[in-house]
Amino acid sequence: MNIHNQYRLNITSALLSLCIAMPAWTAHAADDAEAKGMEIAAEADKRDRGFGDFKVKLQMILRNKHGQQSTRNMHNITREQEGDGDKTLIVFDNPRDVKGTAFLSHTHKLNDDDQWLYLPALKRVKRISSSNKSGPFMGSEFAYEDIASQELEKYTYRYIGNETLDGVGYYKIERFPTNPKSGYARQVVWFDTAEYRPWKIDFYDRKNELLKTLTYQGYQQYLNKYWRADVMDMVNHQTGKSTTLHFTNYQFNIGTTDMDFTPNRLKRAR
Repeated sequence: MNIHNQYRLNITSALLSLCIAMPAWTAHAADDAEAKGMEIAAEADKRDRGFGDFKVKLQMILRNKHGQQSTRNMHNITREQEGDGDKTLIVFDNPRDVKGTAFLSHTHKLNDDDQWLYLPALKRVKRISSSNKSGPFMGSEFAYEDIASQELEKYTYRYIGNETLDGVGYYKIERFPTNPKSGYARQVVWFDTAEYRPWKIDFYDRKNELLKTLTYQGYQQYLNKYWRADVMDMVNHQTGKSTTLHFTNYQFNIGTTDMDFTPNRLKRAR
């Protein structure tokens, strides 16, 4: 064999070895990214466990694509569940056209969430189908699935990388809904590296096109442990609409029971 043929054979062998090794290397890198993504999400989840229950006032500001806005006031009561997702009750206080409307969510770690809506005009409690969880909550840019607690088990995760913005370090991860009925293909989340608080979430629709962005502002710490944002702002890039939630007057350890979160209580929720 002449030197040129030997050279070609060596190159072919090297390329073949590289092609064989690449899938294993790629799979290993993907496994590392998934493990690190899960690690970051699990740490964020762990830091927010153990609060028990709380009550908070909310102001919801809805804006159309022309900037015209309307305001609704409500309050939210949330109770933590051992071994499962949170239970949440939202009651609208005003204006008159929505006063008395009440929403109840029993979030589950693995199964479909149970959700109900009481509409005073109809005087009945309506169960929200699992196929409708991607629909807008009371005309806002928040979907029903956004209102439910974001349990760790509802997603798989992938670490993208670290970013520094305005001197603050962030972990950037992707999370993929495990529920095939979700309205999202994936979400990209920025957690700060200091406290593992979410600051921004990009939501991609089922076509994997950017749909919405949620940003958090004005974090405050309660009970020397739990961080809560004063403002959550959801912008819909496809419609030009937005919804802003302002949170005030957090009260923790208010002494709720599971009986405060039953569908039969919705008609009497205050």
